[in-house]
Amino acid sequence: MRVGIEVGGTFTDLVAVDGSRVEVVKVPSTPASPDKGAFASLAAAGLDPAVVTDLVHGSTVATNAILERKGARVAFVTTRGFRDILFFQRHDRRNIYDLRYAKPLPPVRRKDCFEVTERLDSAGAVVTALDEAEVVSALVPALKAGGYEAVAICLLSAYTSPVHEARLRQLISAGLPGLRVACSHDIAREFREFERASTTVLSAYVQPVIDGYLDRFEATLAAAGFKGAFSVMQSNGGRMPAAAMRKNSIAALFSGPAAGVVGAIRQAERSGRKNLITFDMGGTSTDVCLVVDGVPSVSPETEVDGLPIRTPVLDIVSVGAGGGSLVWIDDGGMLRVGPRSAGAMPGPACYGRGGTEPTVTDAHLVRGTIRPEAFLGGTMHLDPDKAHKAFEPIARQLGLSVRDAAAAAIRLAVANIVRAIQLVSTERGHDPRGYALLPFGGAGPLLAAEIAEELGITEILVPPNPGVISALGLLSADYVKVSGVTRRTGLGDAAPHMLADEFGRFRKDAEAEFRQLGLNGELDFDLTADMRFVGQAFEIPVPVDTAALSRLGASDLAADFDAAHRRIYFHGGEPGRKVEIVSLRFGVRRRLETLPEFRERPAQLAGPGSIEVWTPAGAIKAKLVDAASIAAGQSVDGGALVEGYSSTLWLPPAWRAARDKAGNLIVSRISA
Repeated sequence: MRVGIEVGGTFTDLVAVDGSRVEVVKVPSTPASPDKGAFASLAAAGLDPAVVTDLVHGSTVATNAILERKGARVAFVTTRGFRDILFFQRHDRRNIYDLRYAKPLPPVRRKDCFEVTERLDSAGAVVTALDEAEVVSALVPALKAGGYEAVAICLLSAYTSPVHEARLRQLISAGLPGLRVACSHDIAREFREFERASTTVLSAYVQPVIDGYLDRFEATLAAAGFKGAFSVMQSNGGRMPAAAMRKNSIAALFSGPAAGVVGAIRQAERSGRKNLITFDMGGTSTDVCLVVDGVPSVSPETEVDGLPIRTPVLDIVSVGAGGGSLVWIDDGGMLRVGPRSAGAMPGPACYGRGGTEPTVTDAHLVRGTIRPEAFLGGTMHLDPDKAHKAFEPIARQLGLSVRDAAAAAIRLAVANIVRAIQLVSTERGHDPRGYALLPFGGAGPLLAAEIAEELGITEILVPPNPGVISALGLLSADYVKVSGVTRRTGLGDAAPHMLADEFGRFRKDAEAEFRQLGLNGELDFDLTADMRFVGQAFEIPVPVDTAALSRLGASDLAADFDAAHRRIYFHGGEPGRKVEIVSLRFGVRRRLETLPEFRERPAQLAGPGSIEVWTPAGAIKAKLVDAASIAAGQSVDGGALVEGYSSTLWLPPAWRAARDKAGNLIVSRISA
């Protein structure tokens, strides 16, 4: 029995696989205690943790700790003279016309920042030795007096050599046993001091929160007789055992969105589709990702609340356009959707839990694209009167009918998602018309056809049970570890030897770590070199053929860099200009076996044969179709509501949906 549990902002999703049997469940999330929602999903599925052999979990605990500033009390220790690096940050100004603009505040106060006497040069050589007496006599007592839960150490040039950071950690741990100590050379061993310091501090800030969460989770599992493997999803699209996440919890920031992309890719591959634009529309936001030839793009850096985090993440663009996103009018009288959300509590007005502000879900109920008695497979009844009442103030202010106001809110949500898709496609040189649109999340299929029409996309792939694809992605994810290191090297004869040496060292360490974690089996390795012209400020990723490392020459690396540069900028730069390698990015992957076929969960929906749906052309009668009733080879013409347990597909009149052998609905425009 393998189980994936993904905790979202509004719902907690579960997918369980036992041989050829697949179980699907959605329950309301419990934001105050996300683990309670996770165990509620197990109870709703009727699963005994004692029979579960593999449990994979994804949540927003780390992200929420940063956004809500509910992390640990952290001290920051750095080289003398660099105490204010977290506050100076960069010279850029995000909102250049905002007269009250202020840089984002780090999660530590200035009085919690400490300095030590030491210095390494850019090559890792010791310029000034670490003053150990000063550490013992001054720093350790100050840390003890501060009552800190964690310490973040980021010394100047520590990415070149860990010698001083490692020794400083030993001294602090000897004086303050049990205090969590995070070192930059373990978390982000790359240059750019502010980004490295920010990442290390944020990792230390959320580590006690993650540790406490995992402790509670594992204790509850143990009490229920669980003896299987427990893994946590990472932002890079892979998972790792929970024990590994205790060393670098920052890697789990965006586990939910990453799991969704992985699940979408695996399900689309069964239908032979590898070029995708995925969009995950849940309760709070919509997450968009471009997938080329079955591989999502990965970014080496992200940010939360304006603070940079140097950790590999799937390149996902998020907008505040989820089902629970609030619909409101700004001071200029313009209609807005998001980014604020009604969340799980109180939720949309139609949930009847005390919410009074209108949301996108309320708009669908008013428009007719959600039936109140069919929500969540008929297990949750919505209140259309409350949804109608919530939109009345908006309608009055805009001088529209309630139905027209709801339709306008949906069009605006579509526009927000279209813009996000353009950011990952058109603005990066990819024509969205050459990709299949893959919607998932509870609200994704409701808007898929309208989004496709705006972008000129002619094919939509809707997976079975689209509302729980993120939970499926947890089970589909391989074990993955990605790490980076800065190694500035000119592109000469020494460069290939440096690559071979560093790759060999990483491979040896990764094999040992995976064995220690009990992850036996064949491992796949990859290597990417971040390269640039000498004098440039930023670099571009260049994949390196690890199988050819022994015969790789500097000219081969130069040719690969030129090709990558032309792909991005459409030119190869100035002839003869020197090129350098800046950083290396290593990846190791242990692949999982293929999951059984994923089929639609029968919702056994009952009701009238049609429903009135409000469209720009006026009201139409849309037929009702149970998604599970569409067998392979059968098709449904629009307009129709294709209702499933976890989501509903709105099929406008000009579209047709056909079930293929993989269980996916292939949605395309009806030929004239």
